[in-house]
Amino acid sequence: MRPIAFCFALAAALALHAADFPGAQWDAASPGQLGLDEAKLAQARDYALTGEGSGAIVFRGRLAMSWGDPAALYDLKSSSKSIGVTVLGLALADGRVQLDDPAIEFHPTFGTPPESNSQTGWLGRITLRQLATQTAGFEKAGGYTGLLFAPGTRWHYSDGGPNWLAECLTLVYRRDLNDVLFERVFTPLGIAPADIRWRKHSYRPDLLEGIKRREFGSGFSANWNAMARLGLLYLRDGWWQGERILPHSFIEAVRTTAAGVRGLPVGDPAHYGNASEHYGLLWWNNGDGAIAGLPRDAFWSWGLFDSLIAAVPSLDLVAVRAGKSWKREAGAPHYAVLAPFLEPIAAAAKKSAAAPYPPSPVIAGIEWAGKETIVRKARGSDNWPMTWADDDALYTACGDGNGFEPHLKEKLSLGLAKISGGPADFLGANIRSASAEAKGEGRNGRKPSGILCVDGVLYLLTRNVANAQLGWSADHGATWTWADWKFTESFGCPSFVNFGKDYAGARDGFVYVFSPDAASAYERVDRMVLARAPKSALRERAAYEFLVRLDASGQPVWNRDMAQRGAIFTQPGKCYRSSMSFNAALQRYLWCHTGSGGDTRFAGGFAIYDAPEPWGPWTTAYYTDKWDTGPGETMHPPPKWMNADGLSLHLVFSGDDSFSVRQGTLKLGACVNNQNKR
Repeated sequence: MRPIAFCFALAAALALHAADFPGAQWDAASPGQLGLDEAKLAQARDYALTGEGSGAIVFRGRLAMSWGDPAALYDLKSSSKSIGVTVLGLALADGRVQLDDPAIEFHPTFGTPPESNSQTGWLGRITLRQLATQTAGFEKAGGYTGLLFAPGTRWHYSDGGPNWLAECLTLVYRRDLNDVLFERVFTPLGIAPADIRWRKHSYRPDLLEGIKRREFGSGFSANWNAMARLGLLYLRDGWWQGERILPHSFIEAVRTTAAGVRGLPVGDPAHYGNASEHYGLLWWNNGDGAIAGLPRDAFWSWGLFDSLIAAVPSLDLVAVRAGKSWKREAGAPHYAVLAPFLEPIAAAAKKSAAAPYPPSPVIAGIEWAGKETIVRKARGSDNWPMTWADDDALYTACGDGNGFEPHLKEKLSLGLAKISGGPADFLGANIRSASAEAKGEGRNGRKPSGILCVDGVLYLLTRNVANAQLGWSADHGATWTWADWKFTESFGCPSFVNFGKDYAGARDGFVYVFSPDAASAYERVDRMVLARAPKSALRERAAYEFLVRLDASGQPVWNRDMAQRGAIFTQPGKCYRSSMSFNAALQRYLWCHTGSGGDTRFAGGFAIYDAPEPWGPWTTAYYTDKWDTGPGETMHPPPKWMNADGLSLHLVFSGDDSFSVRQGTLKLGACVNNQNKR
């Protein structure tokens, strides 16, 4: 195998392996191999073992540490709520229910006995969402209990409410929910009957209309293997080995606290603290930062004896344990007993997980020329998406500025420019175009987000126009025609994948468009999405299809329905503005992301990820929390300014609100160097 080709294969294998899922057995790696702080993991494990039992820590899909008997099953108590609610996610995916449906629509005797509940007038108002957020009003016990308050007016921890939810879903499917979970979730995840079992209902009759009755309030016993696999399913947004098992909207509702729940009075605050600030759908969360050393996107199941299934998306981390209860201190906050377990694990992972994807085996890093070598022109203007056109010039566009010298008299939210020459001697010239130029500060003006030249025609993607719109010019930017359609959801800051001169060297006959999964360019979101259209039909909205997922062999699955879109890249709260260029010499796509800091114009960090295809698998070529100069909110490495060997490039970035250019030298990964030595 040729050296570079060998590394491409290895890169793909490593990325899929690190970001994928376990088979019959977990793939294990030492904390050191994963870049984790082993001493901190040991600290968390030792705390867990003060309550004996078993547990595991999974980082980037790999088993980093485990303890106790892996086969031992533990009574999970209220962690059962978080497992049982998975059936609600299935029912939502199947279109059988909606969260705000009244529960009584699915259960003719819902809420009774006792008959006193029917006399309150509240039963018809209780929704499935309220049963899952502990706001329905039922007393604590798991049997037939009374209603304490009108639904949605308080938060009160209950087993009875979740048990009514289980009954509603039993009647929705008219099947034993144990069978539903094994068929749809447990078996696909590699969880066997020996790993998890559901006891006979302890509080209500065994059968419901002739169907096995199950309880959500408690009742599951499981080993750490089953717990960790379920945690990984929730961590990965409901995906498992290329298949979506649970919908994104459900996972989002599980791990966050609904606006209607936050701030509600809490029943028994001495035991549950300010629970209404950090409770989703039968899962707890850290959305209010109650555990200071834990990321706010963390969420977990929690049962008596301190059984835990914890997921931290921003750290790509799952931690589970079960055993006996940990010792409490009188008067301590509700979450205090969890912090000595969860905080050291988060601390161990934070440095390694700063970049959401593993290191690239092809590109070991990038060395930047000294900051004194940075060339800055067009001061006061930013954005600068770029493309290499048929006339050998680079075409670009700026936002909120006066362009290149001599400056335009008026400040434009969208201005065009032509760049001639090489990175050492380039000249920028403004292009005047009445059909493209726009005015307006910030969000109020049309701005460029992507530009591409195909067959001598320039295509421009613009944002801040009630989402995004496409325009094109057949005369190198002088006049423009605008599409009579717009993206109406997501794709609020879209850009093109750029190849060589006039789209030479493209992987196929399609044009690829990527964006944060948001309708606004001013949100940092959790994931990036991808679309494509034939280059011959780029102007037609009906020609676009959207990446849904990768199949079991890593190949993309497309659908023309945008609502079916899936993620090609995830990093909670940090997916923002970006650009992607193809490095032909290395056969790698370089994707620049600028969401690593706050205001990155004058400080902050950025990342460059690489992959063999526009949809991944992504690895990290360069990542910094703080560059030695402000990277700006946009950047682009134009293919025209990449050397023939692919190892030298020039980054155009908008730092200091300028057209800023800096040379970078790519360092080859160990696998390339080792192959070259043979």
